[in-house]
Amino acid sequence: MAGELLRLNVIKCTFLKRLNRFVALVEVKGETRRALVTNTGRLGEFMVPGRKAFCVPKTGGKTDLILVAFEDLNGRGAIVDTGTQARAFERAVELGLIPWLKNCSIKRKEVTVGESRLDYLFECPKGEVYAEMKSAVLRGGVRGEYAMYPDCPSTRGRRHIKELIELKRAGKEAMIFFIGAMPGVEKFRPNEGGDPEIARLLREARKAGVQIHAMSISLLPGGEVILEEPELKVEV
Repeated sequence: MAGELLRLNVIKCTFLKRLNRFVALVEVKGETRRALVTNTGRLGEFMVPGRKAFCVPKTGGKTDLILVAFEDLNGRGAIVDTGTQARAFERAVELGLIPWLKNCSIKRKEVTVGESRLDYLFECPKGEVYAEMKSAVLRGGVRGEYAMYPDCPSTRGRRHIKELIELKRAGKEAMIFFIGAMPGVEKFRPNEGGDPEIARLLREARKAGVQIHAMSISLLPGGEVILEEPELKVEV
C-alpha cells in the first residue's frame, strides 16, 4: 500500500437502484436521495440493491450527491466515480509515485486527436506522450485478482485505442492506462466477454508499440483514497 492520495468527505449510504445512466437512488439515514453516477459502465457486480456504498456531497443540478464507491474487500471501497479516479491518478503523478511516468508531468488535459479527445498529454524526459485513462472496476480471476475493462461494449473505447495506434504509427508516443479502482487486485486484463474487439485492439496496440499500464487504488472507510499498487501486471 503506497499511501494516501486524497481525502474525501464521504457519506455512508445504501444503494437502492440505478434510474438511468447518470442517476441512482441511495438511502442516507432512512432518506431516499438521488446520486450522480459518473461511470458509464454497467457496474453489475456493485449495483445490487442493499449494497453499502459511499457518496460525497454535490451542489447544483438534479442530484445532491455523487456515488463514489461501493463497499468491497475488508471494508475498503471500490471507487466507481471516474472524477475521483482521475484526481487520485493526477495526485500520484504529482507526487512522483507512478514508475511508468517517472519524471513526467501533465502538459495538457482533454487533447483533441482525430475524432477523439484523449485524457492527457504528458511531458516526459524523452518527449511528449499522448495518453488515455480507462476505469477498470470489474473483478475477475479465480481469486478476484484481476481488474478488468470493459464490462460492456464500448464504441468510444475502441475509437480511443485506434487513435493511439495511429499516433504511434505516425511516430508519436502513445499510452493507454487502466485504473484498477478496487482493493486487492494484482493484475489487469481486458474483459473479452465485455467487448472482444477491445481485447483484440489492445493486442494490436501493444504490437504497434503503444504503452499499456495499470495501477490500483481504493477507498478507506474514513474517506482516504489510497494508492494500493502503482504498477499492476498487464496481461493482454
